[in-house]
Amino acid sequence: MVSQFVSAGSQIYVAGVFLKPMTEDLGWNRAEFTYGQTLGRFVMAGIGLFIGTLVDRGHARSMMLAGTTVLGIGLWLTSVVSELWQFVLLRGAVVTTGAALIGNLVVNVTLSKWWVQKRGRMVGIASMGVSAAGVVLPPIMTALVDRFGWRAGWQVLAVLALLATYPAALLMRSRPEDSGLNPDGHSDEEMASALGDAARADYLASLTRGQALRTVAFYQIVVAFGFATIGLGTMLFTTIPFTTDAGFNRSSGALMLSVLALPAALSKPVWGLWMDRFPPKALAATSFAIAAIATIVVVLAAQAQHLPWLAVGFALVGWGLGGQIPIQEVIWASYFGRRHLGAVRSVAMPFALFFGAGGPLVVQYYHDRVGDYTGAFYGIAALWLLAGLLVLPVRAPRLVAIQP
Repeated sequence: MVSQFVSAGSQIYVAGVFLKPMTEDLGWNRAEFTYGQTLGRFVMAGIGLFIGTLVDRGHARSMMLAGTTVLGIGLWLTSVVSELWQFVLLRGAVVTTGAALIGNLVVNVTLSKWWVQKRGRMVGIASMGVSAAGVVLPPIMTALVDRFGWRAGWQVLAVLALLATYPAALLMRSRPEDSGLNPDGHSDEEMASALGDAARADYLASLTRGQALRTVAFYQIVVAFGFATIGLGTMLFTTIPFTTDAGFNRSSGALMLSVLALPAALSKPVWGLWMDRFPPKALAATSFAIAAIATIVVVLAAQAQHLPWLAVGFALVGWGLGGQIPIQEVIWASYFGRRHLGAVRSVAMPFALFFGAGGPLVVQYYHDRVGDYTGAFYGIAALWLLAGLLVLPVRAPRLVAIQP
């Protein structure tokens, strides 16, 4: 939870806080500010191919220690940039690499190896860190940046990342078997009984990377969640500039990001409990539909200058978004098994990031040309609805029938 708080906070939630102060101070436009975010998607896709495999081999702790160091250095150096290329390099390569090494791929693959029967609720609880970053960081960082400047803001964030994540990294263990334990906390006797059936079946029927790539389900999941990623990343990145452009002040914009993030955080354990009881693909379609409808409410409320309804819209967006990260992780783990999950997830990441890489950039280009975000937000709502239609037909691979 702590590591995902830092990873998501440094990558996503604080970007909107710094967008206007940095572009106005350094003379960039909004699309240029987004170049680093876009480059980061491709960097994440490249290193993601190796991260999952290293988690499978038991290197989660060493990766998190290295990632914390890289992230802290990258955030601090961002505070002294004066040229666009410096910002793009730091934001797109250094900060992204550090955040990836402590982020959701490392954390959620590890959790999926430790838990089978309670996987949904455990991933849901841990992923609360992602949304908690949105609750805590935007208002604090907005007040800090407005008072002391954007350079001080990056420095504070760097110190926070180092202090929070080093202890979390030291506690990390990749697999229960490495510590003489079993999934779900079962004893050896329980594992030999019916209580261990789910964990044994999950392990024995796991697909390798090559086997997963030969299934239809792999590509269906990638495309559906790829479309959803466009909406998720864009909403988190654009909430503050969207609300300030609509006529609200920066404090209200930061508050709306927290209003989005709070139900996203609180809903994650609920989605997790539901995932242990209901088909995850049906829950995925539901979360996409909620986010789509809520995005339309947000646009209409902003046009009407109605702050209460704007808050309702962002809260509903948050509830929908709250399910998307844990549901995706549980779908991957339950459909493809835990034994080679890191390798499977890491090869899926470039496909998903390809969809999400251009989302924020296209939205900022749209804004620079049109002058508002209305059409872009309607487009995001449409993509979420399409993602819901695409995920419903997905069927779990017939694991035991696939040969090496």
